Amino acid sequence: MTVVFQRSRGSKRSAVFVTLLLESRLREIAVPNMNGLLVIDKPSGMTSRDVVNRVQKWFPRKTKIGHTGTLDPLATGVLVVCIGTATRLADYVQAMGKSYTSRFRFGASSTTDDADGTVTETPDAVSPTREQVETALASFVGTIEQMPPAYSALKLDGVRAHKLARAGKDVPLAARRVRIDAIRLVGYEWPFADVEVDCGKGTYIRSIARDAGECLGVGGMVQTLRRTRVGPFTAEQGVSIDADPGHVKLLPMSLAVAGMPRVVVEPEIVARLRHGQRVRFELPVGEAIRPIAVFQPDGEFVGTVLPHESGTIKADVLFRD
Repeated sequence: MTVVFQRSRGSKRSAVFVTLLLESRLREIAVPNMNGLLVIDKPSGMTSRDVVNRVQKWFPRKTKIGHTGTLDPLATGVLVVCIGTATRLADYVQAMGKSYTSRFRFGASSTTDDADGTVTETPDAVSPTREQVETALASFVGTIEQMPPAYSALKLDGVRAHKLARAGKDVPLAARRVRIDAIRLVGYEWPFADVEVDCGKGTYIRSIARDAGECLGVGGMVQTLRRTRVGPFTAEQGVSIDADPGHVKLLPMSLAVAGMPRVVVEPEIVARLRHGQRVRFELPVGEAIRPIAVFQPDGEFVGTVLPHESGTIKADVLFRD
């Protein structure tokens, strides 16, 4: 397949001028592209929904906006926000690998598995050696069954688990299969362990801290947590929630399909796909059947298609002209 990477199609459109009320005065700002991605450097103390609500004020009313993976209120760092038609690509961003830095606190446990909950000291806890901590952490690397925290955004019969937990009700969550690629112990001085974690979708760092503490027999919880990466999106790209909207630039939608197989097709083929037709396409030998990013010869990103065993592709997420 030919790999092509350029700006998203929306950037060809004329600037849209939006009047916003900022700092008690009217200002006119140019928004050159209403479809794209933003990396917000989420501060501690805000929910992911709070962040979306703040970002919503930067754009015209009725602009579609959504985030691509919840961060706990205590956590800081990368929160990728989709703007406009880019919201249709949110699932692809959610599925990307993630990296975190965290400080674990051993010798204590918490109702929420982090410092935001009610903390209980473990009586007569004996500090483990660095080697013991490294061995415990290493046992969670790989594809494992992980029990989510009771205080989480997961739903039980349509109700968020954290709402049930705060109401004092049972939260019968089931263990979920997650992928943890690496856990690096970068610092240890009892009772704190500083770690770096690379993992897949759905992994709870709080659960790693809790379970590692149980494995060591001393209890464990997250003291601090920062997400440093989601796929190609890094904390260095992060925009402050207090940024001046007039200086905020959207990233191209094509970054949402980073790492995906890519194919360049002629406009007439794109037109057929947009009309719901299947198109003949042979996957390279050994290539898995998974979504493929589609670009036109001029570099325009037009969306994604799904291949079929029959040797055809059909539209998955395609953007109109």
